[in-house]
Amino acid sequence: MLGLNPDERFGNEWSNRAIIRSLFIYSMAFLRGLWKRVWFKNVKGILLIGKGARIIHSEYLSVGKNFIAEEFCEINCISSNGIIFGDKVTIGTYAIIRPTGKYGGELGMGLKVGNNSNIGPFAYIGCSGMISIGNNVMISPRVSIYAENHNFFRSDIPMKEQGVTRKDIVIEDDCWLAANSIILAGVTIGKGSIVAAGSVVTNSIPPYSIVAGIPAKVIKMRT
Repeated sequence: MLGLNPDERFGNEWSNRAIIRSLFIYSMAFLRGLWKRVWFKNVKGILLIGKGARIIHSEYLSVGKNFIAEEFCEINCISSNGIIFGDKVTIGTYAIIRPTGKYGGELGMGLKVGNNSNIGPFAYIGCSGMISIGNNVMISPRVSIYAENHNFFRSDIPMKEQGVTRKDIVIEDDCWLAANSIILAGVTIGKGSIVAAGSVVTNSIPPYSIVAGIPAKVIKMRT
């Protein structure tokens, strides 16, 4: 996975004008990162913050080297375990990470993401239960991950008043969650697995499996 070194990112097919424009965007994101980093719990390296990115309660956020928060993403960090990102993690444009309500309520558990992993544009990570994401994980655009379910056992009161049940989610190393897939509470995605686009994963899946459908079922093993 590429780092933030411009020499790694621009090949011969890039025009000088395109490179200059990209370096300008890079520079502005770097300057925002210089300002934001003083409020983080821990920062180990370069920090790029895109235009309009919102990082709320950043004193609960720890990031490794070469962290990127792209334009207009939202990271609400207040949680019991905090938000922890490894090296070379990217949060895509308009992605939302939300362990806890912005305006109060019970604290969620939080999120941990390993090295070389990314969360794609428009993804939603509801980490009120703990969500652990391994190394080299690809989370595509519009993926949704929910570590809680609304309770609905009683019919005499509104479901909204019955609270939620939280269950942890684990996504192991080297997984690919394709676009528009949904991962529900209590699920473990085994190492090296692929979740096909549009799938809804309701149960844990073994390592190196390819799953598809609603609910998702194993259609093939990578081994």
